[in-house]
Amino acid sequence: MGWLDALFGRSKPVKPNLDALFALPSAAITLQAATGLAPTGLGSVAFRAAEGGAFAAVERDAKALLGDRVEESDDDYGYTWLLVRRPPDALSDLVTELHAVNSTLEGAGFGPSLLCSLASFTDPDGRRLAIVYLYKRGTFYPFAPLPGQRRDNALELQVRGALATELPLEEDLGRWFPVWGAPGL
Repeated sequence: MGWLDALFGRSKPVKPNLDALFALPSAAITLQAATGLAPTGLGSVAFRAAEGGAFAAVERDAKALLGDRVEESDDDYGYTWLLVRRPPDALSDLVTELHAVNSTLEGAGFGPSLLCSLASFTDPDGRRLAIVYLYKRGTFYPFAPLPGQRRDNALELQVRGALATELPLEEDLGRWFPVWGAPGL
């Protein structure tokens, strides 16, 4: 960053580190011990689809990597979601496949189209949680939905405390965006 950037309060955006996704399986062990939340085997990648044949080909390639374990859907905000299904005890495989989708899109020059990736967790009491990776920030945050588009803020803060040393967590709580209706959550 140059001195003019510092003078005007500008900062360089954080470069995403998709390899941070590989920390999720070990973080899941800590999460389960601290909260009782276990992986569901569901994870998603959200991106804004671009027009044109080049993007369609890359999207086709990403879906072909996953075969019948992937479902595509669109949300009300114009994002496309790829939902990946694996057995609940195969979080490492799920993370590898989420990483492959992200890497395929990024490698083809569509990194700016990526929004987030998430892995879902639940407990015997029915509490739900997603650990969300914000692509453009290179950070994670917990999202715990409740019925009626409310959030379980206490659970989110408990998860933040439990995973503080496991994952690069988003420090700005204002960036803990709700992902209502995200596939797999």
